[in-house]
Amino acid sequence: MPIDPYILLLLGTVGVAALLPARGTGADVASGASTAAIAFLFFLYGTRLSTREAVEGFKHWRLHTTVLACTFVVFPLLGLAARGLVPVLLTHPLYQGLLFLTLVPSTVQSSIAFTSIARGNVPAAICAGSFSSLAGIVITPLLAAALIGGNAGGFSADSLLKIVLQLLVPFLAGQVLRRWIGGFVTRHKKVLGYVDRGSILLVVYTAFSEGMVQGIWHQVSAVRLAGLLAVEAVLLAVMLTLTWYGGKALRFDREDRIAIQFAGSKKSLASGLPMASVLFGAHASLAVLPLMLFHQMQLMVCAVIAKRRSHDPLPEVMEAGAPTAGSRTAVGTATRSG
Repeated sequence: MPIDPYILLLLGTVGVAALLPARGTGADVASGASTAAIAFLFFLYGTRLSTREAVEGFKHWRLHTTVLACTFVVFPLLGLAARGLVPVLLTHPLYQGLLFLTLVPSTVQSSIAFTSIARGNVPAAICAGSFSSLAGIVITPLLAAALIGGNAGGFSADSLLKIVLQLLVPFLAGQVLRRWIGGFVTRHKKVLGYVDRGSILLVVYTAFSEGMVQGIWHQVSAVRLAGLLAVEAVLLAVMLTLTWYGGKALRFDREDRIAIQFAGSKKSLASGLPMASVLFGAHASLAVLPLMLFHQMQLMVCAVIAKRRSHDPLPEVMEAGAPTAGSRTAVGTATRSG
């Protein structure tokens, strides 16, 4: 089972924030740099998403609607149901972080990778993840404001202005400038990928520094962390089961069900961390902890599932020479958005 090296970097960043938290002027500088990094992240997301290919992907609208429903309806309902675990297993701040986790859009990169390993519909996974990330820019903050309330900024003019300026405006600017700089972004995607991840590390450092200065980590014990991990394991198991058998009930074929399972059961660390920083401010550190743990858990479990799916016998029609899922063109080939 894989251990994501980036998770180790994130944990290392948390350790640095615990030992050397930003204070005073340093905290102001880190906060300003974090704000700029978030805006730049969403600008890059905008430059990477091809509008034409995204529109083409709507030809497979049933699959994408199913993934969006899993991401922004089923997940949040399970998050709300977990409210009954407070205070037995979860503290209220950890529950808020768990609920926020259920509101985050789906991941793209790992969904594509696992769908490919399992011999599923890769173009559909690309489109589904891209649509989820795009929708999440608007849906996630609104759901957080409605379900988490004042702790996520509520519907105040200030919080909505932050969302628009730090998330939506940079994304739209990236879309507008894509025709001129899209080629440059594509050619240098590896280098810009490091910029992406470096920006997220900065966001994590800033959030956990604020948490250390305010002493909120005294609220978390080993027993509570164990309880959080158990709840997240059940959450992931439920979503993996629902997406697989739900896809069967909706009469999707094997390749589409694989795409639905991997795209509909995951949550994006790359999108969730910056959003939490904007929405939760000084309380972002506890809000992102459940997401960081869930991210690693989903990678480990889905790697095993994808490997097993790769050994499934293919339907006879495919063995006779029909095109594989990866060769489909009707579902589009939208580029990654985060």
